[in-house]
Amino acid sequence: MLMPEIVATNDVHDAQFDAVVVVTDSITKLTGSLASLQKVLKQQQAIDSSCENGVSVLYCADIPSNRLIFAATGPLNRDYDDVRRFHDAAENGIKRALKAGCRSPLLVRPADASFPQATRVAVLGALHATYVPLDVREFSADRAVKAVKLGVYVSELDAGDYVTKLTTVIEQGRLAYRDIGGSDPERMAPPRVAEYVADMFKGSKIKVDILSDLDHLSKNYPLLVAVNRACKDVERHRCRLIKLEYVGEGPIDTTLLLVGKGICYDTGGADIKAGGVMAGMHRDKCGAAGVAGFFQVLNLWQPKGLKVIGAMAMVRNSVGSESYVADEIIVSRAGVRVRIGNTDAEGRMVMADVLCEMKEKAANEVKPELFTIATLTGHVIRAYGDAYAAVMENGPARRLKTAQKLFDAGEQSGDPFEISTIRREDFEAHSGKTESEDVLQANNKPSTLTARGHLNPSAFLIMASGLDKHGIDSTTPLPYCHLDIAGSSGPYPGIPTGSPVTALASAYVFNRDSAALGFPGNTPVI
Repeated sequence: MLMPEIVATNDVHDAQFDAVVVVTDSITKLTGSLASLQKVLKQQQAIDSSCENGVSVLYCADIPSNRLIFAATGPLNRDYDDVRRFHDAAENGIKRALKAGCRSPLLVRPADASFPQATRVAVLGALHATYVPLDVREFSADRAVKAVKLGVYVSELDAGDYVTKLTTVIEQGRLAYRDIGGSDPERMAPPRVAEYVADMFKGSKIKVDILSDLDHLSKNYPLLVAVNRACKDVERHRCRLIKLEYVGEGPIDTTLLLVGKGICYDTGGADIKAGGVMAGMHRDKCGAAGVAGFFQVLNLWQPKGLKVIGAMAMVRNSVGSESYVADEIIVSRAGVRVRIGNTDAEGRMVMADVLCEMKEKAANEVKPELFTIATLTGHVIRAYGDAYAAVMENGPARRLKTAQKLFDAGEQSGDPFEISTIRREDFEAHSGKTESEDVLQANNKPSTLTARGHLNPSAFLIMASGLDKHGIDSTTPLPYCHLDIAGSSGPYPGIPTGSPVTALASAYVFNRDSAALGFPGNTPVI
């Protein structure tokens, strides 16, 4: 069992649950069938005025378990309050329930019209608290499960049926993300990531193709293979390019092409990471983990009319006698001469050639949209903090308002984005500095010390892949967005978040075919 069974109920007295966890900003919202809970909480409030600002554990004679846990969201009405208040409160409440020995808590969220997706966001917060890392599950059967069941209180069971299906699908995607992105560099070295993905999609609608032949890879993905050079003779670390494809039933109206950065460990290469900053670099594969997680959502939801082509570029950036080095000039798949400026900028290398291939494929697809997803820069954390992904779009994507679409989806689903604008300075930063190269891969400073440090790499990806020939001035424009998830992928040490799986699924997958799940017409707002 990888996650708790999610069970909807409209009975707060249901005896199958061993705690009731209330998530709200105000106990006055506990009305109707929840009134008995309000009574207990008002008694607590009378002796503890701070009970609406944290987590409280109370005795409640009116529920079978007698355990009532109040996880306050804090205020919800200020300019800067958003739906993540429910995610965070639910996570904290379930953690406290687990600490109390509960294995089947019931999550109760009173109605709140301000945030239409608050229930699903709260459930995802609760599920985040129940995740057990892959290495722990495989090491000890006794520690493999934190909770066996998660109840969700809903006033109408039909809507509850929907929320259990929706959150189960999202959580399965986030679970795959966490397993791949969070596991250590040996457990999720490139060959083992390939094994995990192949096993996950065995017998499903997801087509999986794993490329490992170095002759083939060298011919078609020279920038990726350059990063692999230092570990090409270490079989357990050798690169893999994992290709995924999903084709929904019926006429295709949208095609997504995704490339995920999968650096299973980043030493920095010859420009080695020093000063204690190498720890945590096993998490540099969360972009590829995001692609895998999104495909798991597709696998379980199976939206009609949507085609998705994905690639996970799994490489270890090792250091050794075969390392690629600064000053080398390597010709990309697009025929662009790339001068290496810093081997610690390997992420853009492994994605550029694969993005070029996606560009080639897009010519034959219906309404294609291209994306790169990567934990790419420290600068994005410096710019936006450690909770937000950045989305950068080229001209054709800007005309589609793709960044705004992701921003809105993330704002509603608790997987937020900030919008950054690619400008001429970003292209100038990567233009060739001598006649020997067309493009400079990177400067020799950390991104955090580089002006526009998280924006510059998006221009490199456009230039090195040949996408600069498909802008708004082209007869064949191709919409493209780069997603930098270095901050939003999660804390280290800590559990990866799953970003941007929820936002991408909310923007492109859910509500396309609600009738298939028994909800004809408009999907319920929950």
